[in-house]
Formats: sequence, structure tokens, C-alpha cells
Amino acid sequence: SDPSGNYGALSYYNEYKSYLRKCTIAMARRYDSRTTTFSPEGRLYQVEYAMEAVGHAATCLGILANDGVVLAVERRNIANSLLDESFGLEKIYRLGQDAACSVAGITSDANVLTYQLRLIAQRYEFKYQESIPVEQLVRNVCDLKQRYTQTGGLRPFGVSLLYMGWDARYGFQLYQSDPSGNYGGWKATCIGNNHSSAVSLLKQEYKEEGVNLKEALHLAVKVLSKTLDINKLTAEKIEVVTLTRSNDRTVIKVLNSDETNKLIAEYETEAKKQEEEKKAGSSKS
Repeated sequence: SDPSGNYGALSYYNEYKSYLRKCTIAMARRYDSRTTTFSPEGRLYQVEYAMEAVGHAATCLGILANDGVVLAVERRNIANSLLDESFGLEKIYRLGQDAACSVAGITSDANVLTYQLRLIAQRYEFKYQESIPVEQLVRNVCDLKQRYTQTGGLRPFGVSLLYMGWDARYGFQLYQSDPSGNYGGWKATCIGNNHSSAVSLLKQEYKEEGVNLKEALHLAVKVLSKTLDINKLTAEKIEVVTLTRSNDRTVIKVLNSDETNKLIAEYETEAKKQEEEKKAGSSKS
């Protein structure tokens, strides 16, 4: 037998595999080059790529309480001594008297969307002399986001948003929207980096009967401390905002460093206490 025969067959097989791989890549590129083209599996790759960009962004967490809403976000670039803090990059935007949002993804895209959100809210208030219902505000901007997935020459917005607000009909509300234009109401959710582990922890910790604002703040700190890729949680690394009602007015408050450090200290004390009780229980058994 020809000793080179097996080698020739193997070489042909490898060339054939390489050819198939190139064909697969070429087929994928046929469907991800345009936003408006579906793949044979019914997927819009550009929308999925936008969602992937959101998955690598800073973490944003939202929790709906019985007496308010909490948004907690991860702050990045804090270690850069050259950054001008007076011109700090916003992660939480006030949209009107009764609503605010946090963003995860491409900040420049977020600036465009928050401008549209504020414009929609102001036009409604100018026309009807009252604040726009929260879901109507979310739906309007999501219609814009969906249009960018269906129009040639445009690309999806590479950003997801968490919205918190209050209106007379539904009270306190928390919504999430993604680059496809899809949105939904949530009791607690998370977007950005490590969002899946954060949502899993929220499912375990969030009570069915709901939580009050103080419990929501402690839960937000607990989830961030366990999911962020940092050694120790500090006030410089997170920003916490609450939305409540007082004297028939909506109050949106950004917690200062002292208030945030107090929350973190309370969580660490409670965590240490639980750890000691767990060790004591295991030593007795």
C-alpha cells in the first residue's frame, strides 16, 4: 500500500473542514451585516450584538419597594486620577418630576435616549399640565428603539435602561427595556455585567409580600457586594438613588457617601453576625 495514501486522505479532510468553516463564517456575515436581515434561524444578529455590549457594561440594579423604588449602579473609572469629577459621567438621569432611569451600555447612545425621554415627558406635561404616566413614557421611547431595529442604514441602540417612577394610577413602578425595544415591569432586576448572578440572588432574597425601602436598600447593597468584581464595596464604587413620596410630591434622592458607607457597614455587620452564628451551629453539631 502507498504510505502516503492515508496522509493524502487526511490532508483532503482537513482542507474540506477548513472550507466548511469558511462557508459558515461567510453565511453568518451575510446575516449580521444588516440590522433588517433575519438569519435562517429567525435571529437578528445586530440586536444580539447590542445586547452583548450591554452585558459588558457597569452593573445597574433596581428594586421595587412598597413605599418607594431603589436604583443602585456600579461606578467605573473612579481610579483615574486625571478624571474631572465635576464633569463626571452620569449613570442615573432624572427624566421629570416623577421618573428617573439608570443606563448600562454605550453612554453616547444613552445620552440620545435620555434626551428623547425628557423631551417626551416635557411635551406631555406642557400639553396636559401633569406628569406623564411612567409606562407611557417607557413605551414611547421603546417604540423609537424598535424602529432602529427595522430601518435600513441604522443600528440598534447599544444600551439597556432601568426606569423608576410614580403615577397616580399604578403608584411606584420599575421597568426594564433592552436594545430590541422590548420592555417589562419588574419587582427587582439587574442589567449589565454579572446580571444573571444578581437576578438569581434577587429571586432568593426578594420576599413575595414585597419589601420596604430600608429592606430594599440593604438588599441592593448585599447583591452588589456579592456580584461586582471588586474586593471590597465602598461608597466610591457605587451610587444609590431612591424615589419616594412626601407631602404629595415625588422625591428623588441620591445618597451621599456617608449614607452609602453606613448601608455598607450595616450589611457587613449583619453578614459577619450570620457567619459567626453559622460557625457556632456547625461546631455544636
